[in-house]
Amino acid sequence: MTHGPIADLLPHTGDMILLDSVLEAETDRIVCGLVVRPDGPFNDADGSLPAWCGVELMAQAVAAWSGWTGKQEHRAVRLGFLLGTRHYRCNVDAFAPGSELAVEAFRSFHDDNGMAMFACRIDAEGIHAEARLTVFSPPDSDAFLASLASSQPHV
Repeated sequence: MTHGPIADLLPHTGDMILLDSVLEAETDRIVCGLVVRPDGPFNDADGSLPAWCGVELMAQAVAAWSGWTGKQEHRAVRLGFLLGTRHYRCNVDAFAPGSELAVEAFRSFHDDNGMAMFACRIDAEGIHAEARLTVFSPPDSDAFLASLASSQPHV
């Protein structure tokens, strides 16, 4: 099954899209792939991608799952927020250039207000990272952002 360009599933644009493709997608799970390019926006001078970027890779996999789910339901891609991560562990300090990473996100909890939790992992030869991400995707992101702006004290 083809999933189309990953850019069609994400609210990100340009260099901020770190994933290359959707490898698998299901009701509660997605697996995305990427080959670490040495010239990415977060790469170190040696071309490696620091392991702390794994949290962003996982968050983008969650966003791709949300976009894929939206397409199945004939909805537009929705804005989402990474609220936090728990227990991020990675067995390497950086992902070497040319590494072929598989980034998996599995939805373990969700509610009708847009809160969800995903168990995520990154795997490649000699590489394993995992974490749990808590995310929020409001049904109407424009109204949500407007409510935040109106609740801010004016100086």
